[in-house]
Amino acid sequence: MDPNNPGPEEYGRDGDGHAPRQRPPREPLASDFGQPAPVLARTVQLVSGDFLLTVNPVDGSEIEPCPPAERPARPVKLTEAERAETGRAARPPVPPGPSQPELPLTARQDEREKLVRLLARGRSVRLTGPAGSGRTRLLDVVAEDCADLAPDGVVRLDGHRRSADDLLYDLFYAVYDAPLYRPGRDELADCLREVGAVVVLDDLGFGGAALDELLDATPECAFLLGATPDVPAPSADSAVEEVVLDGLDRAAGLDLLERAVDRDLTEDESNWAGDLWFESEGLPLRFVQAGALLRQRDRRRAGTSAVDEFGVFEDIWPGDLSDELPADAVGTVDGDEIPLPSLGEAAAPAPLLAARLSASARATLRFAVALGGELPHQAHLPALVGDTHADAALGELAACGLVAPAGSRYRLAAGVPAQLEAAGYADGAQAQARTAAQHYTWWAGHPSVTPERVCAEADAVLAALAVLSPLASAADEGEADVAVQLARTAAPAFAAGLHWSAWERTLRAGAEAARLAGDVAEEAYFHHELGIHALCAGELDRARAELEASVGLRGAAADKRGTVAGRRALALVSDRSGIPAALAPTAGEEVPDARHEESASPPRGVPTAFPELQPPTDTGLIVHHTSPVPMPAPTPKAGVGLKGLARRNLVAAGAGALLVAVLGTVVTLGATSENDPGAPSENVGVNPSASQGADDGSLGADRRTEEGGDTGDATSRPADPGPDGTLGTSDDPTPTATESGDSSADPSDTGKPDDSTTTPSTPTTSSSSPAKPSTTTKPSEPTDEPTESPDEPTDEPTDEPTTPTTGPTDDYTPPPATSDSASGPTSSTPTQTESGASSPASAPQSSEAGTPSSSGTTLI
Repeated sequence: MDPNNPGPEEYGRDGDGHAPRQRPPREPLASDFGQPAPVLARTVQLVSGDFLLTVNPVDGSEIEPCPPAERPARPVKLTEAERAETGRAARPPVPPGPSQPELPLTARQDEREKLVRLLARGRSVRLTGPAGSGRTRLLDVVAEDCADLAPDGVVRLDGHRRSADDLLYDLFYAVYDAPLYRPGRDELADCLREVGAVVVLDDLGFGGAALDELLDATPECAFLLGATPDVPAPSADSAVEEVVLDGLDRAAGLDLLERAVDRDLTEDESNWAGDLWFESEGLPLRFVQAGALLRQRDRRRAGTSAVDEFGVFEDIWPGDLSDELPADAVGTVDGDEIPLPSLGEAAAPAPLLAARLSASARATLRFAVALGGELPHQAHLPALVGDTHADAALGELAACGLVAPAGSRYRLAAGVPAQLEAAGYADGAQAQARTAAQHYTWWAGHPSVTPERVCAEADAVLAALAVLSPLASAADEGEADVAVQLARTAAPAFAAGLHWSAWERTLRAGAEAARLAGDVAEEAYFHHELGIHALCAGELDRARAELEASVGLRGAAADKRGTVAGRRALALVSDRSGIPAALAPTAGEEVPDARHEESASPPRGVPTAFPELQPPTDTGLIVHHTSPVPMPAPTPKAGVGLKGLARRNLVAAGAGALLVAVLGTVVTLGATSENDPGAPSENVGVNPSASQGADDGSLGADRRTEEGGDTGDATSRPADPGPDGTLGTSDDPTPTATESGDSSADPSDTGKPDDSTTTPSTPTTSSSSPAKPSTTTKPSEPTDEPTESPDEPTDEPTDEPTTPTTGPTDDYTPPPATSDSASGPTSSTPTQTESGASSPASAPQSSEAGTPSSSGTTLI
């Protein structure tokens, strides 16, 4: 059997040429051996205003200007079915277990009709009532009555710990379909102006100018606001109607209590309810909880009657239950006579009600007290409590009136946290909060959990962080503090779920916990994310401060990837603010090569336009042909700036003027000469430069010699062809220093070039770079001394210098147009080339003083 070429009977092949069927998945009966594949980090890319934000939970979020191709289209409104689905998601979940009878709205008909009438007129109303007055229940009923008033229906919002900016975005996402998009302030305002809905907002926590901002941004919406009396009132010119919700009267309270117990009250129970009404000022919540106390009493009476009649449940009640109840909770059981709770127990019924619930319900209450009144979602209760049926505890707590709906979740009812803390339910709160934090860390980081589900549990997560963040301390090596871990896991989920107020609060709690724990790397991450959040919010100063702190911490921790992400974000902040970021190098941080706007210096230094001029050091001039040696670039001076630029422009202008004068002379001489086919005027074109490297003799240029050959110098070429009229023959005379046409030869020109064949130099016509040598000389056989003609005596050098050496000085002034060649001043008469035509190649060779005419000529 060949394992590389399996037969048709192997791997499910039947020999018919078809592909093998997919192998059915193996059931995970046992864990696979070996290391599991690491879970990839969940990165989310979203658009915030004109930024493209990539939420990276590893190195920190990256932000950049959003490309036009990534810009989302204008958001569209949700359909009616989609709005209904969104409204159901905004409601709290139905508790598991047997359904509880819903209590009717008692003695609230006048307030109900008034609210509906005002909302139908497009007026905004604020319903003010104390906690426990039935405000939330009344808002739900009015919302059902106003379902058809507005084109965009009814939108339910929760104002608990929410700012005006948060509520504006919540309203936007409740009406528009905009996944992974957070519009800017201008676009948000444009979209909200088109929203026409009845907005039911419960648990409002602000008033005054913040409320005016919310109302002004939504001119086509009618708001039904629910608030407590301690919330600041609206401004005087806000045009918000005020409706005060008082407590129930005695008759209404007794009616509500009868509906809660689903029977008529006895005389003793009616008198007891009257005392409760007087003490509670008619709050409906007290009567709901009192009804729960009476139901528990009825169950106890039913239990004792069954024991007396049948005697089979004698070991169940009250012996087993009394072990779980405090001493005063059981009371004296004498037949069917079970006393009513005292007035003090009825005024604070939470401990007595909790003592008669299941163990899972009591454990759930301990978690809620530890989390500041926030009740975890019912799906988390089995893992937190350790009971697979702990989710039924929510139904028990809701039936007793110990929890109340708040948006899409449940919270402990008004007054319940304080009552449970007094009963000892706050003992071990830190341990409970730590357990909840560890669970939420695992849950929020699981790949199957979406950011939207994490955002729905934001209040419980933030409550755990509020308890544990001030208690953070340095953990063992290799382990992070639980508060740091929770913030590190939940923050990216809040950012991806567009719950940015929770994102900011989580980052601040995480930064504080990391600082207390001494975790520099995590603290740098939280500061980086705070800078990104501030940049998206338009707070550039805060963004710069946070990012600079992050870059400094990451430099100390040698986190190069995080440092790069921070520098990119900091560059974007500098670009938006117009203020360049001046970051000083910190310990462990690499200093970049170029720290300014200009580019970095080349490896060999910064070349200058002209070499510095130096005064001549010798009175004699000896021309010596050697191999060209590269000149080292002079070190730039600190003072070179505008002065050097002005000197360069001045020298360039002088070189250009000299070149124009020489070319004009050549053209004039050619025009006045005879009609000789070899005249220079016939060969000078628009661009007489021979820099094209043509080999066909066009433009009067000499033919290119072989590589490595001698190009010579313009002054070493004979100007007289001799008797035969041909250059390069044996009868050509030796050039002297007086062939240039000058009657007075310079006594210092005593050196003569060698007899090697040379070619004319190719001058450059550009005046923009006069520092570049105009010719390149490569002598084939350099000699130590120049060859002298036997026919002419050698003049002794004099003390008068004739040619300046190379090297500019700061006080350099361009001299008159003269020749600096070794043979003295060059005659204006064109020199003939080897082909018999005169060439102007030597004419533009003259340059200003101080510029070397050939890189292969050494001036000694």
